[in-house]
Amino acid sequence: MIKALFTSKSGSVTSAAIIIGALSLMSRLFGVFRDNMLAGMFGAGDILDAYTSSFLIPDMLLQLLMLGALSASFIPLFSKYYEKDDEKAWHFTNNILNVFGVAFAIVSALAIIAAPWLTQLVAPGYSGEKLETAIAMSRVIYLSELFFAVSMVFGSVLQGTKRFFLYSLAPIVNNIGIILGAIFFVPLMGPIGLAWGSVLGAAMHALLQTVGVYALGYRYSSVFDLHDKDLRTTGIQMIPRVLGLAVNQINFVVMIALASLSVAGSATVLKFAYNLNSFPIGIIAMAYAVASFPLMCERVAAKDMRGFVDAFSSAVRQVLLWIIPATVMFLLLRAQIVRLAFGRGKFDWVATVTTADTLAFFALSFAAQSIVYILVRAFFALEDTRMPLLAGLIGAVLNIALGYFLAPVYGVVGLGAAFSIAAIVQVIVLWGTLRHRVGNLDEKRIVRVGLLLAIAGAAAGMVTQAAKYAFVAVVPLTTYMAVFVQVLIAGGLGMVIYIGVGVVLRNEEVLMFARAIRRRMLQQAEPTEAIESHHS
Repeated sequence: MIKALFTSKSGSVTSAAIIIGALSLMSRLFGVFRDNMLAGMFGAGDILDAYTSSFLIPDMLLQLLMLGALSASFIPLFSKYYEKDDEKAWHFTNNILNVFGVAFAIVSALAIIAAPWLTQLVAPGYSGEKLETAIAMSRVIYLSELFFAVSMVFGSVLQGTKRFFLYSLAPIVNNIGIILGAIFFVPLMGPIGLAWGSVLGAAMHALLQTVGVYALGYRYSSVFDLHDKDLRTTGIQMIPRVLGLAVNQINFVVMIALASLSVAGSATVLKFAYNLNSFPIGIIAMAYAVASFPLMCERVAAKDMRGFVDAFSSAVRQVLLWIIPATVMFLLLRAQIVRLAFGRGKFDWVATVTTADTLAFFALSFAAQSIVYILVRAFFALEDTRMPLLAGLIGAVLNIALGYFLAPVYGVVGLGAAFSIAAIVQVIVLWGTLRHRVGNLDEKRIVRVGLLLAIAGAAAGMVTQAAKYAFVAVVPLTTYMAVFVQVLIAGGLGMVIYIGVGVVLRNEEVLMFARAIRRRMLQQAEPTEAIESHHS
């Protein structure tokens, strides 16, 4: 049974999206608990600022070198070999693991030596003990990134074989490792224990995915062939993808750097608000983007552009169904969400309000951020990696420029506003370019669905706001449980109204969701693949 759990294959877009989304939700809940614990232990101050900044360069190098190679061509090549000759697939896996692993280890060693200069580059506002703490933490973090480098290769194998369970479970055990580090390492080592907790989490992350690929039949070998044709293909195809990732990484690094120039705790506030912003995006947008990508590729390969547009349109509409109420809830309940996530110990009310305001500006672009993920994968399905790179570059330049002017006036909140404006511009650029290339993207249907969902969202918002104030009139918000119950009641009533108004307005996506729930409850029919239907 255990082996079946590790090796079970997802047979449809829907099942894959459910697995990815559900485990992503669990992972992010653990992430919120992790951040809540850290906020209570250290508050929004020098230690968490240093911890946040210590990841920037190590994460950037990992994303550029490992993710750039793996996301560009590893999965298609591996999948092709695995279906026909698993021995060749494992040879290719080991060569990628060894060559890129050694390359990343060398780059990491050089970065450890240059850590003082690199840390000052990404955190120009740090000095004294705060700077020294960030430097020491970054040097430890490189060890965790080595574990992640191994784990990313094996995670790509699991994706290529459509084994999404362990791939999606790994981030959960990573967060557990960080939490254990905060509980056990910090009392023994001091703040540097946070970095060693990250190493523990990364090691657990890698171990879990290693178990998964071994269950599939993988065995390690020391192959190291720099002349391998597939290795060269991977190297060539990773170039535009690496540039795109570099833009995203530099964008976030500059945001943290700008925050470091503001009052103490600003980098922590920005990171916490961004983590909460990533909560709905990761659960909703990423699940549908990852799950629908193979279908869009299949339609393009079959030269079925109508089917490609249908797949794209369905993914966008399904994302809007959930991201619109998420936007409403995060805007109206932002302070409560931040208090539940971080409002304990040394994380004071001023930090809570600033984080909530920053989160509000992030939330204004939830829909734009979500649609970007689908648009990018649509271009990848068309074998175009240049346009996502160009759009990402435009968005990053705009974000940095706006942040440079807004941050000195509005502080970290201005960085949230800059980010959202850039995300909206990025959607406009990508959408316009895709429409020029493909033609009609089913906009009429998407806009109609979006408007109906917006009406339902507005109704949900009014009920949520009324319920929020009605609760406060009866129960004072002086305890964690009181805030939790307020969010549960106000948010729950809002969601009930959202679904109810959607049914009354005969919204296709809401009706489909209601039918699916009814079918499952009554067990009258097998679930259908929503993305295949023109009426989904």
